[in-house]
Amino acid sequence: MTYLQNLSFALSVTGPIFIVMAAGWVLRRINLIDSGFVETASQLVFRVALPTLIFLNLAQLEIASVLDPSQLLFGLGATVAGFVLLWLVSGWLGMAPADRGVFVQGAFRGNLGIVGIAVSAQLYGSEGLAVGSVLLAVLTFSYNVLSVYALSSAGGATEWRQIWLGILRNPLIISIVAGTTVGLLKLPLPELLVQSGDYFSAMTLPLALLCVGATINRQAWRTVSPLAAWAVALKLLILPALYTGIAIALGFKGLLLGTLFAMFAAPTATVSYIMARAMGRNGDLAASLVALSTLLAPVTLSLGIYLLGVWGLI
Repeated sequence: MTYLQNLSFALSVTGPIFIVMAAGWVLRRINLIDSGFVETASQLVFRVALPTLIFLNLAQLEIASVLDPSQLLFGLGATVAGFVLLWLVSGWLGMAPADRGVFVQGAFRGNLGIVGIAVSAQLYGSEGLAVGSVLLAVLTFSYNVLSVYALSSAGGATEWRQIWLGILRNPLIISIVAGTTVGLLKLPLPELLVQSGDYFSAMTLPLALLCVGATINRQAWRTVSPLAAWAVALKLLILPALYTGIAIALGFKGLLLGTLFAMFAAPTATVSYIMARAMGRNGDLAASLVALSTLLAPVTLSLGIYLLGVWGLI
């Protein structure tokens, strides 16, 4: 493809995603939607719409043809290795306990369930959504365990039993397990169930992206600290480039490489702010990481997709 064709391809993937997010921000600013709507809609997406979308795509796909254990192992290994590196560096720099866990979590925990999945679907359609969903399950599991460790490391004992129960009860994890089981066993789904589920599926990503945009706080990114800037640089540029470069060296390309990049380069997960506040850490820093990374992700994701397209890797 030519320069303009590659640029057009990159923008066609990321443009619609971030236009809808921008619309959410505008609608919140003009009070057409409020915090109550965002909270209710976010719960609807997390507990009903997104699990339905993931389940139906996995259940109706020939999973064996797109599932690659080496990709899952690489994604998990890269996440754990990145966490360990960030944890060691943050300790060496002597960060305050209230900042250290927030910094580490913000630099490695991406918004996979919304932005990562949306980019995967834009890149490869239903196959990208299915592969991204399985990656989502593996990475979400590791994210929860590692984030709790990071945030509680200087704050006393951690109730691990509750953490494991929370992971097992996660609607996304349940839908991925159920959808994968149905898909592998090739169990038929009633047409009425599929058609009804399609209504929920169709509203998932637009509603989720509207909510993400609506939660961006102008004050949070106007007062960005050097610590926040470094965390965002790690999240959007340094770590995705490192992980993707290693993946390329190991022979990943096409669908497997594109979905890995979409997950690695997603902005900081919104839930990282909620967890930081709940565990008594630096909530202002966490809010800045979410806001700044979400604001800059359209640029970094588009750049990454453009370069991978120019090099003929996705």
